[in-house]
Amino acid sequence: MPDVQALVGDFVLKLKRRKVEGSHASARQTAELLRSVVSQQRLPHVGQATVLIDAVRAVGEQLIAANPVELAVGNIVRRVLHIIREEDLSSTTTAMEGLGLSAGSDDENAGELEDRPALSAAAVAAAARSTLRAPSLHTLLEDIPESAAIPHTSSSGGDSEGKSKSADKSSKGRKLKHDVIEAINELIQDIDTCHEQISEQAVEHIHQNEVILTLGRSRTVKEFLCAAKEKKRSFRVFVAEGAPRYQGHVLAKELVAKGLQTTIITDSAVFAMISRVNMVIVGAHTIMANGGVIAPVGLNMVALAAQRHAVPFVVVAGSHKLCPLYPHNPEVLLNDLKSPADLLDFGEFSDCMDYGSRDGSPLLHVVNPTFDYVPPNLVSLFITDTGGHNPSYMYRLIADYYSADDLLVQRRA
Repeated sequence: MPDVQALVGDFVLKLKRRKVEGSHASARQTAELLRSVVSQQRLPHVGQATVLIDAVRAVGEQLIAANPVELAVGNIVRRVLHIIREEDLSSTTTAMEGLGLSAGSDDENAGELEDRPALSAAAVAAAARSTLRAPSLHTLLEDIPESAAIPHTSSSGGDSEGKSKSADKSSKGRKLKHDVIEAINELIQDIDTCHEQISEQAVEHIHQNEVILTLGRSRTVKEFLCAAKEKKRSFRVFVAEGAPRYQGHVLAKELVAKGLQTTIITDSAVFAMISRVNMVIVGAHTIMANGGVIAPVGLNMVALAAQRHAVPFVVVAGSHKLCPLYPHNPEVLLNDLKSPADLLDFGEFSDCMDYGSRDGSPLLHVVNPTFDYVPPNLVSLFITDTGGHNPSYMYRLIADYYSADDLLVQRRA
């Protein structure tokens, strides 16, 4: 089995060199790496969840620092941390029920509880001294029942009980790790199937003889439109070319190959054509906690035009793109600047680069941003693999996927 540190180093290098492109690929590979981290992590007898959380957080910190713009990496790290907390809570709840500590059992199980070992104050204090910390519920459930059992009758009996206790703790650690790995596998499956689950909702939103506008190229948008076509919906698509990388040209070719009526327009023609459009459907790079969207450059202009003409602005994105952070959080890097070569031919503008001001800086500057920020008031509907949601509902989805303790992925000093 390959060394975890080598796997982490290779993936960090890929992120730094931008070898992993797209939120989908970044999210999936991050989940697979964290699954390997969990599977190879050695767990102690006590505090298994804490050890797993520290290990995942240490790796996540490296991954996020390698490419801060790719917020899907941080999203998956936080999802895995939430999974560990949830599985640990589930196992603790199960243990409590096994001890008969669940609510509502005081009267019904009074006879059974008399036969169970009591958690005395002396036993609690002994556990606290043995672990050099205040007794937690996790410590009580794992250590106290066995140590407070029937007194030993012989040394051989004590050895046998100690071995049984050690084996029981080891099995608990293996069960936690197994449950976490199974949950991560489900997360990876959700990432793989998010496009299909989103596409299944296409016929509910695209109707006969409508005109749809999109910008640039998004796999989610392409499969969403093609799914509606397969359901015998007849509609037309306007594709804004998405300068300066012109990804809209690629999407237009893919839609035509699927038999969709497609028209390519320039980005500057969006406002002129929006009055003929019934709905705008676009993809997203990230959906923020406030319902705002980090999307390909030019989409804010499209959203403003859609609002002006009362055209629904719909964003389709998988749940792995839901980010629990707000745009003003320090960890959020809203934009990335691409090469000026996308805009200018250096041979044609080389003379302009030589001109400088009095302080020696050039007079010509080139800014080529990758993303736009679309505020939540411009978004009509989000369509994710869990269904359609209003921007004001995003906080509820995020609360289901993330823990408040994991918003800042950094180890405590």
